[in-house]
Amino acid sequence: MDLFSRSWDALLAAVGELREEDFARPSGCRGWLVRDLVCHLVIDAQDVLITLATPAEAEPTRDAVTYWEVSDTPPSGDDPLDALTVRLAAAYEEPRLLTFHLDDVGSAAGRAARLADPALRVETRDVVLAAGDYLAAYVLEWTLHHLDLVANLPHLPGPPAEGAARSREMLEKIAGTPFPASFSDEDALLVGTGRRAPTDAERAELGDLAGRLPFVLG
Repeated sequence: MDLFSRSWDALLAAVGELREEDFARPSGCRGWLVRDLVCHLVIDAQDVLITLATPAEAEPTRDAVTYWEVSDTPPSGDDPLDALTVRLAAAYEEPRLLTFHLDDVGSAAGRAARLADPALRVETRDVVLAAGDYLAAYVLEWTLHHLDLVANLPHLPGPPAEGAARSREMLEKIAGTPFPASFSDEDALLVGTGRRAPTDAERAELGDLAGRLPFVLG
């Protein structure tokens, strides 16, 4: 729960440091500008609020790791929701309106997470899981999108080290095997999720795992 808050607060703080011209730069999400990514974070924050306000009586069917749907196909931008996100982002016109909305909804999502009972069962995407597991899953979401945000903006701070370490642990559980110890947490996440291609040296270290990449999470 605390790691969710630290990761989310750090991501919101990084967005708060964006310069107006930064919004038109490419993000680490294929086909998305920074403004599109920030708009996606607004939607993510709304999802957190909705999920924490949707209690379930059934037994959990997923946990923080199995919450994710995994494929090996990176997004093409053709998905209707991805396309809608781009249109919504453009509709804000002024970046300050987008950051105001994220700060407003994002702050509410952060408060809701801090107040949530980790044992509460919640329902989202037709699955049930404990609120604590749901928020733990989002540590990976926030960390990956923090890396996406700063991909071409080196003046911004990156995600918290503890969030990156925990995200790597989750990705390794999804992969069913650890990444080489020589990989930093950031490199494991970027290469593992297809955000960048491994170098020849990294591919050699990855061995058989290289042929299973990427693990695209949705």
